[in-house]
Amino acid sequence: MTNQPTDTRRSVSTPMARSSGWSWKNYERPGLMQDEIEEVKAAFDLFDVDGTQRINPKDLRACIQSLNLRRNQVVHHLLNDLERFGSKPLDFKGFLDIMTAKMGERDTKEDVSKVFRLFDDDRSGTISLKNLKRVARELGEQLPAEALEEMISRADSDADGEVTLDDFYVLMTEKTFPY
Repeated sequence: MTNQPTDTRRSVSTPMARSSGWSWKNYERPGLMQDEIEEVKAAFDLFDVDGTQRINPKDLRACIQSLNLRRNQVVHHLLNDLERFGSKPLDFKGFLDIMTAKMGERDTKEDVSKVFRLFDDDRSGTISLKNLKRVARELGEQLPAEALEEMISRADSDADGEVTLDDFYVLMTEKTFPY
């Protein structure tokens, strides 16, 4: 008989451990990394409180609303996507579909900033009517000054006649444009 130490530690039940036999490889998709799939699974497990591998969209909606996250634009779009499921329980595949669609939709501030700099050729930190006229001309668009002024005014949050990077980011990440 050998004297081998015995491990007396108790096993900790983590969200991943709860889903026995779960493998991120079963949900592999182009452009989606293992750690991203595992993060979405961890979020799913947080909402799957009864361990059924299903989330009731109504419960998820109630939880998001109780956390007062409704005003967040991404959360708002997520809630609208959940409406498609009605009261039908959502399995991990459906949850991953929704979450990866949201991940793909988001534009980083850095990405939007690169586009902003194409407009801001004079490096003033804003897009002016002059900048917008230049871009329209370069694109071969013959737009009247009034139309360009209207574009500026719709994006300009402080009504100073110029669009800041923050204004531009809000405009570029909106799902519907205010007309």
